[in-house]
Amino acid sequence: MEGGDYFRETDLLLSESMADSMNRNSSNMRREGANGNVDGRHSAVSTDDELLDIRTGALEHWHDSDEEETSKNLNSSSSNLMDTLDDLPPGIGQYEDFHTIDWLRDIARDRMRHRHIIKNKQDGIWEKVKSAHDAWSGWVCVLLVGVAAGLCAGIIDIGATWMSDLKEGICAEAFWLNREQCCWSVSKADIDDDYCLQWKTWSEIFGGSRSGAGSYVVTYFLYMVWAILFALLAALFVRVFAPYACGSGIPEIKTILSGFIIRGYLGKWTLLTKSVGMMLAVSAGLSLGKEGPFVHVASCCGNIFSYLFPKYGTNEAKKREILSAASAAGVSVAFGAPIGGVLFSLEEVSYYFPLKTLWRSFFCALAAAFVLRSINPFGNDHLVMFYVEYNEPWYIQELIPFVLIGVLGGLYGSFFIKANIAWCRYRKNSRLGNYPIIEVLVVTFVTALLSYPNQYTRLNTSELIRMLVGRCGPEDDTDLCDYKRNYSSHQMNETYLKSMTSSTVIGDGVYKALWMLALALVFKGIITIFTFGIKIPSGLFIPSMAVGAIMGRMIGIGVEQIVVANHDNPFFENMCESKQFCRITPGLYAMVGAAAALGGVTRMTVSLVVIMFELTGGLQYIVPLMVASMTSKWVGDALGKEGIYDAHIQLNGYPYLDSKEEFTHTTLASDVMRPRRNDPPLSVITQDSMTVEEVEHVMKSTSHNGFPVIVSRESQYLVGFVLRRDLNLAISNALKLQDGIVYNSIVYFTNHVTENPNDPAPLKLRKIIDMAPVTITDQTPMEMVVEMFRKLGLRQTLVTHKGRLLGILTKKDVLRHIAHLENQDPESILFN
Repeated sequence: MEGGDYFRETDLLLSESMADSMNRNSSNMRREGANGNVDGRHSAVSTDDELLDIRTGALEHWHDSDEEETSKNLNSSSSNLMDTLDDLPPGIGQYEDFHTIDWLRDIARDRMRHRHIIKNKQDGIWEKVKSAHDAWSGWVCVLLVGVAAGLCAGIIDIGATWMSDLKEGICAEAFWLNREQCCWSVSKADIDDDYCLQWKTWSEIFGGSRSGAGSYVVTYFLYMVWAILFALLAALFVRVFAPYACGSGIPEIKTILSGFIIRGYLGKWTLLTKSVGMMLAVSAGLSLGKEGPFVHVASCCGNIFSYLFPKYGTNEAKKREILSAASAAGVSVAFGAPIGGVLFSLEEVSYYFPLKTLWRSFFCALAAAFVLRSINPFGNDHLVMFYVEYNEPWYIQELIPFVLIGVLGGLYGSFFIKANIAWCRYRKNSRLGNYPIIEVLVVTFVTALLSYPNQYTRLNTSELIRMLVGRCGPEDDTDLCDYKRNYSSHQMNETYLKSMTSSTVIGDGVYKALWMLALALVFKGIITIFTFGIKIPSGLFIPSMAVGAIMGRMIGIGVEQIVVANHDNPFFENMCESKQFCRITPGLYAMVGAAAALGGVTRMTVSLVVIMFELTGGLQYIVPLMVASMTSKWVGDALGKEGIYDAHIQLNGYPYLDSKEEFTHTTLASDVMRPRRNDPPLSVITQDSMTVEEVEHVMKSTSHNGFPVIVSRESQYLVGFVLRRDLNLAISNALKLQDGIVYNSIVYFTNHVTENPNDPAPLKLRKIIDMAPVTITDQTPMEMVVEMFRKLGLRQTLVTHKGRLLGILTKKDVLRHIAHLENQDPESILFN
C-alpha cells in the first residue's frame, strides 16, 4: 500500500525546514532515548506521506532492532529475558466500543504486515499463493459486498411493493403478485383502475362492491389498520432485535467512516432487522423512503464480509476502505446510479477515500447494479421505478424558473433541517423519548388518516414521483393530464400525436389536481418533519424528492400556461411553433424540483446531479439540474451551513470533525490541552523505574486510552506513547506465561536493562511502545492542530515544550473546543 493512498486530501503542505526538524528530532530521540535526554519536538512535516513514512519507518526500525536484540539475549547466558509481544493474543491493538481509531497506527501495522508478506514471498509456492491472495482479497471482498447489496435491494424492493399494495387489496388469482403484476394481462391499470378484475379490493373480498360509500369506508378503515400493523411490527422488530436499525443510518455511517467505533451497528442482526423493517415502514405509507437505509444495509454487508479477510477484519483503518465501497453500492442499488453512488461516497459519506478505494467502489457499485438489474424488481427493465423515457427539449428562458425552483428548494431544505432538529431535540430531552413505539403508532395513524382521502398522498411515494416527472401522452386520462386539446382527426398521424403531446390550455381536471397537489405538498412537507427520526428504518431521499417534485410540477404547469397564453410574445417565440404547438414539459420541472429539494436538505451537489440523471435517464437535462442544485445549495448555506446528516451528527454528539468546515479562531494548543491549570497532573509512565504493580495502579486509577512514556518524573522528557489495551494485555500475558515476572518486577521500555540477581526478573515491553508519536509544541496554532486531526486522522497528539512533556490533546478535546467557540454545549460530545 502506498502511503499517499491513506490520505483523502493532499493539500496539507508545511515548510521543508519543519520536516528537517522532524527528521532531526526523530534521530535525536533514537540516539538519546536511553541516555535520558529525549527531544520530542516534531510538530509538522512537509507532506502527509513523509509523516507516515517516518512513523512507519520508525516502527519498522525498532521492530528489527528488537528482533536482533532478542536474538542476542537468547544466545547470551547472562540474560533470560523474553519479549512479551510475540505471546500476546491476536486481539492486541483492537479498539473498545465508542472509541476513535488511530489511523496512522493502523496503516503502519498494515505496512508491516505487507512488508512481512513480501519478505516471505520467495520462501515457496505457498507463500506466493498467500501473497497473491493478499493482493486480490480487496477485489473479491467488494465483489461479494456488491452481490449481497444487490440481492438485499431486490428482495426489499419486491417485498415493499407487494406489501404497499396489500393495504388496498389483493390479487385473487395469485396473492403473491402486487397490483401491477396482477393486472399485466389487461390493457389499462392506473390509480382509478376499473378495468382490472383480477385485483380485488378489500370491500369486494368482504362481499361489498368496488365503488360506493360503503366500499370507501371499508377500504379506508382497512388501509389504516394495515398501515398501523406494518408500523407496529417495524417498531417492535427494531426495539427487540436491533435498536441500531432505526433511522437512515447515514449520520452514523459517516461517523464510523471517520474513525469511530460503534459495535453492533453494522452487525448481522442489524442487517436483518433493517431489511425487514424497511419493507414494513415503507408499506405502512409513512412519509419516508428506503433509499437512504440502503447505505446502511450495504455497509452491514461490507462489515460482515470484511471478516472473511483478516487484512480488513483485523484492521479498522483498512476496513473503512470496504465500508466506503459498500456505501457506494448502497446508493447504486437505491437509485440505479452506480456512478452517482461512487460520487456520493466520495462527497458526502467517506472520510478517507484513496484512489484504490475509488476503483473498488466503482467495481462494487457496478456489481450491485448488475445483480439488481438481473432481479428486475419493478418489471420495467430499469433499476428504479420512475425512469424518464421522454426526450423533450428545454429552452434558455426556462433557466429563470429553474433558478426559482432552486431558491425554493434551498428555503425548504433550511426550514426542514431546523424544524426536524428542533423536534428531535425535544424528543430527546422530553418524556416523549421514553415511548418510541407509541410515537410511531401516532405518526402512522395521523399519516394514514390524512393520506387516504388524497389520491396523491395515498400513492406509494415512488409511484407519486414517477407520475409527477412523467409526460402526458395520448394514453393518459388522469386529472393531471386533462388538457383541452383541439384536433380534428383521431387517426394516428403526425399531427394527432403532436397535438396530444404539446402544451395547451388546462382543463378542469388539472385545476382539481393542482389543489390536491397543493394539499399534498403541505402535508408531505410537515409530516416528514415528525417522521424522520422515529424509531423505525426511515430514509429522507424519497420524501424530499416528492416535496420537490410536487413543487416543480406545479411551477411547470404555471410556466406552461404562461407560455401558451403569450405564445405571440417575442420572448417565447422559440418555444412555440403556433398556439397549438408549444413545447413545455412540466415533468422536467418536477425532476428539477426533486433535485433542488433534495439538495437543500442534504447539501449535495455533484453527486446529486449525477444521481438524478442516472435516476431519470435524462442526460440532456444536466444543465437545469446543475443550476437548480447549485442555487439550492447557495440559498441553503446562506441560512445554515449544515446539511441534515451533519445536523444529526451534532445533535447526537458523535465525535466527527467535518473536513468541509474552516477553523478561523486564533487559539493555541496550550489553551486546549489537558491537564488544565487546576486539573490533576497528567498520568504518565516512566521508561525504566516503575514496577508492574505501579503500572497497574496507574491503569486502574484512570480511564485513558493510552499513556505517555517519559524518561523520569524529574526530567519529563518524552520517550513514546503506549496504549492501555496493549499494556494491559502485555502485563497479563507476562504474569501468566513468563517465569520470574511478579508484581515487583521493573517494567522496561528500553533496550538497556539493569540486571540484579537479587531483584525479580525485569519485564521488557519495548515492542508495544510507539517511539514516534505525533507531537506538537504548546505554541502550535489550533488551526494547524485541527487540520492535523482532520487530514491525518489522529486519535491524540502529545504537547511538548523543548522536548519536555506538557500535556495531551485528544480528538474529543478538539471537538469540545470547537463547540465551546461556537457557543454550543461542549459536554454533548459523546466519547473519545
